[in-house]
Amino acid sequence: MAEKRDYYEVLGVGKDASADEIKHAYKKLAIKYHPDKNPGDKEAEEKFKEAAEAYDVLSNPEKRKQYDQFGFNAPGGGFGGGGFGGQGFSFEDIFANFGDIFGGGFGGFGGGGRRGGGRKAGPPRGNDLQIKVALSYKEIFEGCTKKVRLKRYTPCTECNGKGGSDIKTCDTCHGTGRVRRSTGGFFQMITESACPNCNGMGEVIAKPCPHCRGEGRVQETEEISIKIPAGVSEGQYLNLRGEGNCGPRGGACGDLLAVIAEKPDDFFTREGDDLHCEVKVPIHKLVLGGTQRIPTLDGGEVQIKIAAGTQAGSILRLREQGLYPLNKRGDRGSLYVNIGVEIPKDLSREEKELYQKLAELRHDKETAQEESFLEKMKNLFK
Repeated sequence: MAEKRDYYEVLGVGKDASADEIKHAYKKLAIKYHPDKNPGDKEAEEKFKEAAEAYDVLSNPEKRKQYDQFGFNAPGGGFGGGGFGGQGFSFEDIFANFGDIFGGGFGGFGGGGRRGGGRKAGPPRGNDLQIKVALSYKEIFEGCTKKVRLKRYTPCTECNGKGGSDIKTCDTCHGTGRVRRSTGGFFQMITESACPNCNGMGEVIAKPCPHCRGEGRVQETEEISIKIPAGVSEGQYLNLRGEGNCGPRGGACGDLLAVIAEKPDDFFTREGDDLHCEVKVPIHKLVLGGTQRIPTLDGGEVQIKIAAGTQAGSILRLREQGLYPLNKRGDRGSLYVNIGVEIPKDLSREEKELYQKLAELRHDKETAQEESFLEKMKNLFK
C-alpha cells in the first residue's frame, strides 16, 4: 500500500490555510481529476478520491484540529485507514457529501454529474449525533469502556426500513430525486433542487407504513458501549462510524461523536500528562525531616522523603506517577506534590507546654530575624 500523503500537501495549501482557501484548492483538484472528465484513468480516479479525503478532514474544524495534533493517529481510529475517518468510500460517498461545493450538483462534465445521468437518487444518509462522555482521571489513566444511553433513529421493524409497500419510481424526476436546470459549455454549471413530488427520494410509496408513516425509521432510546483509550483529554472526541441516526428508507447511518469531558477531582488537578496535588505535612516532619505517604491515581500509594527544614510551598516531583499519553504511546507523566503545613488544633496540655518551651528557646533568634526583616523593608521605602 502506498504511503499516505499529508492532507495539506494533497490540496497544495499551507497549514495556516483558511477555510475558503481549502475549499478553492479542493474544487480546483476535483475539476481536474473528475471521473467524467477522465474516463478510465485509474490514476486520476485515485487523485480524485485522495483530494476528497483530504477535504473531508481539513474542511471540518474538529477533524482538522485532531489531524493537526495527532496526524493520522487521532483518537477513534484516526484518518490513516483510507477514506473518510479511516473507512472505505466510493464515488457515491463523495458526491453525496460534497456534491454542492459548486453551488448545486457536482460537476456535470460532458453530460452531467454522478447524481444525474438517470441514476436513482437513493435514500439520504442519516444525521450525525454528538454526546458528552464524562471521565474521571482514573478512567483516563487506565482507559475504559463506558455505557451510554442515547435517543436515535433506527430502522422500522414493521416495514424493515422500507417505509411501506407498493413503491414506484417517481414519474417527475425519473428516480434521480432532483429536478435540474443546466447552462451550456464544456464545464456545465448545474442548478438543481429536490424533486417536489418525491421530496428528493426518487421513489413514491403508495402504501406508507402506519408505524413509521413512510419514514422507514423510528426514534428509540438505546444503550451502547464506547471504548475509551487511555490518555484522552478534555475536548477530544471519538468518531464512531455508523452509530448516529439511520437515514430514512434504508439510508446509511450517520456517525456518533463522543466528546470527552473531565470530571473534577477532589485531590488531583491535571496539566497535560502531569498531575498536581497538595499534601499537608505535620510541622514536626518539616522541621526534623521524615516520610509522608501519598495516594496515587492507580489506587495505591508512594512514600516520599521530607528533608529537614522543608518549607511550606515546596514542590516535589515524582516521576512516572502522572497520566499516560494517548494510547500509552510514550512515557508516563509526573506527579507534582505541593507541600503544605498541617497546624495542630487539638493540642494536649503537655504539647502546649512543649511548644511554649520551644518558643522561649527560639525567642532571641526569631526576634533578630524579625528586626532584620523590618530594617530591610524600611530601607526599601526610604
